[in-house]
Amino acid sequence: MSSSPGSVEEKIQMLPPDLREEAILYIDQLVKRSKKSPAAAFRCAAEGTLAELGKWYSSVELQHYFRRRRNLFHIQHET
Repeated sequence: MSSSPGSVEEKIQMLPPDLREEAILYIDQLVKRSKKSPAAAFRCAAEGTLAELGKWYSSVELQHYFRRRRNLFHIQHET
C-alpha cells in the first residue's frame, strides 16, 4: 500500500517544516474523526401521532384516502 519504505514518522520527518505541520494537523483530524461517537438513530417526531386512526381505518384505506386528497389538490391548483 505504501509507495516508499519507512514508517509514518520517518516520512513526516522528511517533509519540509510547513508540510510537516500540515501533515500533523491532518493526522490529528483523522484521530479526532475516528473517536467520534456513532450517530444516534433517526427518530421521527411525528411517529405514532396517527396511530389512533388505526382503530377505525386500515392502512390501505388511509393510503387511498390521502391519494384521492392529493389528486384533488393537484387538480384544483393546476388551473
